[in-house]
Amino acid sequence: MRVTVTGRHMGVSDALKQYCIEKAERLPRFLDRISAVEVILDGKDGVHAAEMIVHSDGAAPFVAHERNADAYAAVDLLLDKIEEQLRRYKERHRNRKHPRGTAEAGPE
Repeated sequence: MRVTVTGRHMGVSDALKQYCIEKAERLPRFLDRISAVEVILDGKDGVHAAEMIVHSDGAAPFVAHERNADAYAAVDLLLDKIEEQLRRYKERHRNRKHPRGTAEAGPE
């Protein structure tokens, strides 16, 4: 999995970049087929905006945005949004082939 961290209108410190990479490396536990993660940080007028794009095989990219006064808090909130998207996708994908109620009834 490839993780890229870029900054718009601001420089990204090594500590912030490492923090984003550590957080992004936790994502494969939600979805196995993640190929790349892009984190884009934007600092303008004292408000930090963070955007994350998760590319996976066989699915459209997952995208989330978050704004906060603190860049680290924006990344944390952003990760919560992406994790929820991945969790919902995996749940839908896992349960789409088995209609509800057939497994519960069993053979008669």
